[in-house]
Amino acid sequence: MNKLVASLVSLALVAGLGAASAMAQENQGAAPAGEEHAEGGTPHYPIQHPKHVDWSFAGPFGHYDKGQLQRGLKVYTEVCSACHSMSLVSFRTLEGLGYSEAQVKAFAANYQVQDGPNDDGEMFERTAVPSDYFPSPYPNEQAAAASNNGAAPPDMSLLAKARGITRGFPQFVFDIFTQYQEGGPDYIYSLLTGYHEPPAGVEIAEGTHYNPYFANAAALAMAPPISNDQVTYDDGSPQTVDQYAKDVAAFLMWAAEPHLEERKRTGFMVMVFLVIFTGLIYLTKKSVYASKEH
Repeated sequence: MNKLVASLVSLALVAGLGAASAMAQENQGAAPAGEEHAEGGTPHYPIQHPKHVDWSFAGPFGHYDKGQLQRGLKVYTEVCSACHSMSLVSFRTLEGLGYSEAQVKAFAANYQVQDGPNDDGEMFERTAVPSDYFPSPYPNEQAAAASNNGAAPPDMSLLAKARGITRGFPQFVFDIFTQYQEGGPDYIYSLLTGYHEPPAGVEIAEGTHYNPYFANAAALAMAPPISNDQVTYDDGSPQTVDQYAKDVAAFLMWAAEPHLEERKRTGFMVMVFLVIFTGLIYLTKKSVYASKEH
């Protein structure tokens, strides 16, 4: 018993020290970038950790807010699609956002896609149908890079799963139990809302824009992509950069994992089954060995 208590106390001390260390690192990481450069230290990116957003799809019982997803689609089509492709998402999957088959057909008809070859061996343009995928705004990656200061905009199909900042000890331990999987949306939201002028003493390359939430540097080539009242919402939601960022981040999470709700329901049923099965195994063992001498 004494050994058990000693072990628990040791674990508590280790967790406490780890939490204190993580908080110190976080406070250091959140310090103004100008101070870090002024001291001559090597900066670690991102300079600031992504903001934590309370998403509707977070946790073991989370679900998508279809109204938010529809607003996010509107932001993507009116703003993001000018530079970013979404080549792994087909129009017919938009029925998962609550649209009818007729609405999806009408939406797809707004796009032109390349098809072919025809009988003459030539490629041609035609109106998109629900089975087609979102077309790229550029004919190839080289053209995309040439139009964006040499940096081709990434495809957004899996962006919410591909982007995310690793959370250190002990936070990642708690994430196992809380099922934190929203690192991608948190990062996208923070990046879209994190543009501002560089602190005093911080120099950035010409043609780049300071953003302390960018994962690879203090500045990035993409200019602030959206501003207040740029996209008109039909449901009365606030037309602010903050709301736009939340909506498009949620939409990109759905694009990357459209079956999230089904996965969580299946996982919950599996856990219930395992609990019941474990109970039955225990009762069976107890019944079998009830008459045995120990």
